[in-house]
Amino acid sequence: MACLNNLIVAILALGLQCALGRAGVVDPDLLERASTSTDTTRDWWQVAQFYQIYPRSFKDSNGDGIGDLQGIISKLDYLKEIGVTATWLSPIYTSPMADFGYDISDFFDIQAEYGTLSDFDELITEANKRNIKIILDFVPNHSSDENVWFTKSVNREKGYEDYYMWHDGYVNASTGVREPPSNWLQAFRGSAWEWNDVRQQYYLHQFAVKQPDLNYRNPAVVAQMKRVLTYWLDRGVAGFRMDAVPWCFEVLPDADGRYPDEPLSGYTTDPDDSSYLKHIYTQDLRETVEMVYQWRTLLDDYQRIHGGDTRVIMVETYSGLDYVMQFYGNRTTKGAQIPFNFQFIVGGNGDKNNTQLNAAGFVKIINSWLTQMPAGQTANWVMGNHDQRRVGSRYGENRIDLMNMLQMFLPGVSVTYQGEELGMTDLDISWEDSRDPAACNSNANIYEQFTRDPARTPFQWSDEANAGFSTNATTWLPINPNYVTVNVKTENATSPSHLSLYKQLVELRKQKTLQLGATRYANVGNNVVAIKRSLSGETTYVLVANVLDTAVSGVDVASALYATDNYKIKLLNPLAKASVG
Repeated sequence: MACLNNLIVAILALGLQCALGRAGVVDPDLLERASTSTDTTRDWWQVAQFYQIYPRSFKDSNGDGIGDLQGIISKLDYLKEIGVTATWLSPIYTSPMADFGYDISDFFDIQAEYGTLSDFDELITEANKRNIKIILDFVPNHSSDENVWFTKSVNREKGYEDYYMWHDGYVNASTGVREPPSNWLQAFRGSAWEWNDVRQQYYLHQFAVKQPDLNYRNPAVVAQMKRVLTYWLDRGVAGFRMDAVPWCFEVLPDADGRYPDEPLSGYTTDPDDSSYLKHIYTQDLRETVEMVYQWRTLLDDYQRIHGGDTRVIMVETYSGLDYVMQFYGNRTTKGAQIPFNFQFIVGGNGDKNNTQLNAAGFVKIINSWLTQMPAGQTANWVMGNHDQRRVGSRYGENRIDLMNMLQMFLPGVSVTYQGEELGMTDLDISWEDSRDPAACNSNANIYEQFTRDPARTPFQWSDEANAGFSTNATTWLPINPNYVTVNVKTENATSPSHLSLYKQLVELRKQKTLQLGATRYANVGNNVVAIKRSLSGETTYVLVANVLDTAVSGVDVASALYATDNYKIKLLNPLAKASVG
């Protein structure tokens, strides 16, 4: 019989004996089959620890209050120290910064405030010395309206006439006023169509007005974006995280050139909110999946010609899982190696407040991916990113270690957003300090519903001024005052700490059992999540977590996991009142 105090998380090495209790609600045979592979080897990315860097907030090297490439270079040893295999950088391309780099005016150069191409080449060189791979954020759906391609398209220059999505719109017979071609809405509030006085047509922008959508039904655009990918592959990147992929294709107009209006969703009465409509004509089209297949072919061909390790594709999509799973590929065509698994972000409670999520809720999230993932593919676990509230703010600060332990213990790829290893949390940003267009396009009364700024605050390196992020008097976003205790310097000098546990997890994750082993998992009642990783001839590990803030006794983990041997405690979260061994 086991008694677990509130919010204890333990990883055990081989064997646990407990009295009979109430087991989980899912078929353990199904769960084991879903996550078992007969492969005895893994490609580098299949067991990788990916780490997302938001360059603007990572490290400022020149004292302007904004992070940059030299700042990243200066902290590569830290990435090595915490076991990072590859780091993907949010956009660093030339940009007017209307959406902080996701509005690209030159896909072939570096934003000046971040550095130069020489700085980027140095980053590749220095990262390679440490066996760290660099993944770039690829933004295929749109460019900046300051991109030369858009200027040429506005002026109808030969070869660029249809580079973007243009339409005349319609004159309202009653008012005589020209109106947009359809009711489509942008992600940042309001119509997705904007009138251009020079061209005398509307252009589509599913994000900000300054982010016109590229036309992927134009072969010239497809070829151009493949040139972008090849250019950065030539500079040494190991792959791409592909942004906002589901938006790349829209439905074709009818025979009269009309685009269909999208139906009301019923989710909100705010007609400017993107969720006011069901995006059945502007997202999740099959053509988008097939485009990702083309990009995979390009990366595989590049490796075949130039050699080196596998180049990877990571796809951002919050779509339904039936659509997401298509990105993996099929029996005849390879797709993305890593379609992002956002189930720990979108799963649980609908408002993304999972501070009270019980064990069955955790198991449901895990199960949703592993049971729908196509056979032979590799799972991945993304707990957070620059667009979402931080893990400690969504699941509770007392669950930070739990989330890191789950991410490192579950099979496949882990993806950590900068600062989650420290337990960084959101900072409430005032309307006056807001920078995110998703917030700034609203108003002071409702901006907090949309803002992504709270998770983008500068990285907390030390307890010194500005958290050691910058020597400037001010930083581009305010720094969380908790940096005095939540920072790399302090946590490196303290044990236990979030960072010290994270490093132990990284080391544990190198074990063959965690890289190659089968996975069985269940909830035992409302409190306990239990996961077993096993591999013939290797040590078996069990993770036992009381995810609620109430103690529980009589927990029968053994029956739920078919784990009947004697186990010793290998790792504990700092809240646990027990001892290793």
